[in-house]
Amino acid sequence: MVDFAGYAMPVQYEAKGSKHALSIIDSTKWTRESASLFDVSHMCSIRWTGKDAFDFVERVTTADVYGLPAMTGSLSVITNERGGVIDDTLVTKCSSKEHGEHVYQVVNAGCAPKDLKHFEEQLGKFGGDVKMEVMWDNRGLFAIQGPKAAEVLQRLSPSTDLKSVPFGQCFWMTLEGAECLVSRCGYTGEDGFEVFVPGSAAVPVWQLLTSQAEVRLAGLGARDSLRLEAGLCLYGHELDEDTSPCEAGLSWVIPKARRDGAKNKFIGSDEILAQLSDKSRYKRLRAGLMPASGPPAREGAEIETLDEQVVGKVTSGSMSPCLKKNISIGYINKPHNKQGTDLQVVVRGKRHPAKVVKMPFVPTKYYKP
Repeated sequence: MVDFAGYAMPVQYEAKGSKHALSIIDSTKWTRESASLFDVSHMCSIRWTGKDAFDFVERVTTADVYGLPAMTGSLSVITNERGGVIDDTLVTKCSSKEHGEHVYQVVNAGCAPKDLKHFEEQLGKFGGDVKMEVMWDNRGLFAIQGPKAAEVLQRLSPSTDLKSVPFGQCFWMTLEGAECLVSRCGYTGEDGFEVFVPGSAAVPVWQLLTSQAEVRLAGLGARDSLRLEAGLCLYGHELDEDTSPCEAGLSWVIPKARRDGAKNKFIGSDEILAQLSDKSRYKRLRAGLMPASGPPAREGAEIETLDEQVVGKVTSGSMSPCLKKNISIGYINKPHNKQGTDLQVVVRGKRHPAKVVKMPFVPTKYYKP
């Protein structure tokens, strides 16, 4: 167990004799081949209601809330006035009997305190009819990920036709007598679902999911390996308040409707839209690296040209359990970020050859890295 954003969380499960006691390598592989269950209840949920809720969320994120189909979510970012990323976030246009049409948002646990403070400040300036309801420790959030995740949920809820639910869409599902909001999404590069469970039903639903033959529990270790293999950003590593979505290769999180002539301007839009139209405004880009030898090039390792000119820095790196090769993500100055470029990484004072490669490192059809 380790402290993670104030929560005690497992790196891996080790109970002797338990089917869930897998190494990080085996847990990563299990997720790619079957289904793994992650307890991500530490993440923070926010429900936005009121007649001006859509306008407000479009002010504080890059999401095209008005353009989202009903019961559909999209990855978005919360940006500052300089165009840097305060947090990455999932924004869903949701509806329910109790709240009608509203916005359901999920933010990172480590960023939640500053996110909520930012939202409170912006609400004071906005002045419209908007209510922010924070749901953090009063509900469970479980991510079931892997190619057999749909099979598991379909069996537990036969009345739901999961074949008709595309990636990114959400729906209501009854599990253990509780109405759960389920979103087809995740953070592994695989198919999967995130299940939002009322607090009173969290334990029974968790026990139900863990009892399924295809399911194994997975912790932070496998979660990081999976997202790294998929080439996905981790806040505090690939994203921060001094990095723009354009530098991170996330221009696609600013939908077309939020660009030219958008009804609502999001915070930081002047700089970000300028970068979208003029790529010379930023000098580096996030890229994948595959070192040819040596230990893994981890966060902070310098990236050099072959003549030892520093042109970047690694933000994440490890050994890929599925590829059995070292992989890294980093920011590399143009034009050295181009795929196929031969570079080198400095690890513990020694230089090792590395090549810029396309992400994701492990093929996936579910995510844009």
